[in-house]
Amino acid sequence: MLKIEVLNEVAFAPFGEVIEARNSVKHFPINSGNTERFHDLMNIELDELGHAIVSIFRGLPRDLPFEIKMMERHPLGSQAFIPLNGRPYLVVVAPAGEILGIKDIRLFFAQGHQGVNYRRGVWHHPLLALGETSDFLVIDRAGSGVNCEEFFFEKSVWIHPLTIPDVVSSSTSHV
Repeated sequence: MLKIEVLNEVAFAPFGEVIEARNSVKHFPINSGNTERFHDLMNIELDELGHAIVSIFRGLPRDLPFEIKMMERHPLGSQAFIPLNGRPYLVVVAPAGEILGIKDIRLFFAQGHQGVNYRRGVWHHPLLALGETSDFLVIDRAGSGVNCEEFFFEKSVWIHPLTIPDVVSSSTSHV
């Protein structure tokens, strides 16, 4: 069973960036003081053959308990997920590298105002929406080359409802 961690910039740093409007990032007023710009929140990584694209992914909610059987990575570019519906979701990651084991997996609880940017090559589980169908703005790479590799575990690990904060279980029927 995976232990849940709170998503924050320090804990997530080995895997990429947390995308959110917080005081610790560079920010300043623009548009005659009517708008606060939270500036340069992530590093979009691309190889020389790719270009950045913006998409919307619509994720169906995952029922818990949920079995983690596989992970994927994108070796040619980073991939960012920014929730559009303000709903919490789960983030399952493991460090970049050729060897991947169950012990390497980390589980984060993301609030509905937090996005994540996975660095090139970081292992992650596909989108894990909770509660309701949820839309995510996704910034990633398009271009030639194989940019999605999958790894299937011989033995899986589970996310149980008891590991998820009460704020989710009290607001959703799928948890």
